[in-house]
Amino acid sequence: MEQSERTVIGVLGLGEAGGAFSADLAAAGAVVRGYDPAVTAGPDLIAATSESGAATGADLVLSVNRSAAAVEAMEAGIGSLPPGSVWADLNTASPEVKRRLAEIAEQHGARFADVAIMAPVPGPRLQVPLLVSGSGAQRTAELLRGFGANVEVLDGPAGLAATRKLLRSVYFKGMAASIVEALEAAKAAGFEDLLRENIIADFTNAGESTVERIISGSYQHAVRRTDEMAAATEMLTDLGVTPTMAAASRDLHAHLSAHRR
Repeated sequence: MEQSERTVIGVLGLGEAGGAFSADLAAAGAVVRGYDPAVTAGPDLIAATSESGAATGADLVLSVNRSAAAVEAMEAGIGSLPPGSVWADLNTASPEVKRRLAEIAEQHGARFADVAIMAPVPGPRLQVPLLVSGSGAQRTAELLRGFGANVEVLDGPAGLAATRKLLRSVYFKGMAASIVEALEAAKAAGFEDLLRENIIADFTNAGESTVERIISGSYQHAVRRTDEMAAATEMLTDLGVTPTMAAASRDLHAHLSAHRR
């Protein structure tokens, strides 16, 4: 569904996510003012020369650069944002940073949206699931949905969307890191294909009871698993693999054994 071309959206950061979002928004009828000091704006975008230029006249600014640059980008551009417009931060920053951004926006008479991108962007592009919270959440959802975006509004302040995403990140990115480390070690030991098959079988057979079984088992067998992961840590070291995740698992189980519920 197209929305009036009078809707102006500034996009800061034209990398993988920002580039896909800006291209899709422009194709759907938005006037997109893009800025990225390292990436040239596409032909359907109005190339801005600064954060301030991208924010000028915008109904919505999407900051999609890096979490380390989120505050700096806002401070450089928000002074040019029209009163009542929305500054939306899509960077994976901490809830505290999101709250700081909301304070800066409020000081400049703007609304703020904490937006969490909940899946990889390249496939779904603008239709990737987005969670949004903060004073500008409803307005951000209204504007982006008009161009086909998949937005869920959370009833809460800035930082809530970031909290939801980062909690999932602890689980998913931690699991992914453990799998990568385990397969690296399995390759060094000559059993990569076998372990890969085991991992696939575990995922395939997972059901509703899997999570509770993992949690209860981790507490119940914490002492034994501390020793087991200490042995695994030693083995990975002998194989020439840095045991980052194995050592962390050892230490977590040691903590659980001291705080058994």
